[in-house]
Amino acid sequence: MNLISLFKAFFIEIGELSDFAARFFKELFKPQFEFREFLKQCFYLGNKSLLLVGVTGFIIGLVFTLQSRPTLAEFGAVSWIPAMVCISIVREIGPIITALICAGRIGSGIGAELGSMRVTEQIDAMEVSGTNPFKYLVVTRILATTFMIPILVIFGDAFAIFGSYLVESIKGNVSFLLYFNLVLKTITFTDIIPTTIKTYFFGFAIGLVGCYKGYYCSKGTAGVGLAANSAVVYTSMLLFVIDFIAVFITNIFFTV
Repeated sequence: MNLISLFKAFFIEIGELSDFAARFFKELFKPQFEFREFLKQCFYLGNKSLLLVGVTGFIIGLVFTLQSRPTLAEFGAVSWIPAMVCISIVREIGPIITALICAGRIGSGIGAELGSMRVTEQIDAMEVSGTNPFKYLVVTRILATTFMIPILVIFGDAFAIFGSYLVESIKGNVSFLLYFNLVLKTITFTDIIPTTIKTYFFGFAIGLVGCYKGYYCSKGTAGVGLAANSAVVYTSMLLFVIDFIAVFITNIFFTV
C-alpha cells in the first residue's frame, strides 16, 4: 500500500468516525432513553475498573516520588515534593495514564462485545425486531464512558497522592496532616477545572472509538479481535491528540 492509499484510508476513517459521532448526537436526543442500560454500563465500565485504576494510581505515586526524591534532595528541595507530585499528577499524569488504562480495558471490551454481536447477527436481529440497536448499544456506552472516566481519574489521582504520601511518611517522617495541607495549599481551581473538562473528552473518545470499531466489525470472528485491537490503538492516539489540544488551550486561557 503506497503513501497516497494510506492517506486516503486515514481520511476515510476520520470521516466515518465523524459521521458516527454525528449520529450519536442525533440519537441522543430522541426518545426513548435507555436509562437502565445506561446505569448498567456505568456500573460495568466504572465500578469494574476502579480496582485497576486505584492500584495503578497508587503505584504511580510511589514510583514518581521515589524517583524524584533523590534529585530534589541534592538541591535541598525535598519540601517541594508534595506540591510537585500533586501538580504533576492532577494536571497531566493522572488523567492521561488513567485514560490509557481505560482505553485498554474499556475500549477493547466494548469493541469486542459489539463486534461479536455484529458477526453473530444479534444487532441485525434487534433491527428486525423493531429495536434501535444504535441507541441501546452505542448511546448508552458512550455516555457511560463520558461520565465514568472523570470519576475514575479522581480516584486514580487520590490513590497516587496517597502513595506519594506513604513514601514521604517513611523516608521523610512527614505527617499526614502536614503533607495534605501542602497539597491543598498548592492545588488551585485553575489546575482542577481544565483537567476535569479534559477527562470528559477522554471518556467520550474511548466510548466513541470502541463502539465505532465494534459496531462496524466485519470479516467474521477474526474481525472481533481486530476490532478490539484497533479500538485500543486508535483511542490511544486520539487521547494524545486531545491532551495536546487541551494543554494548548489551557496555556492560552489559564496562564498568567
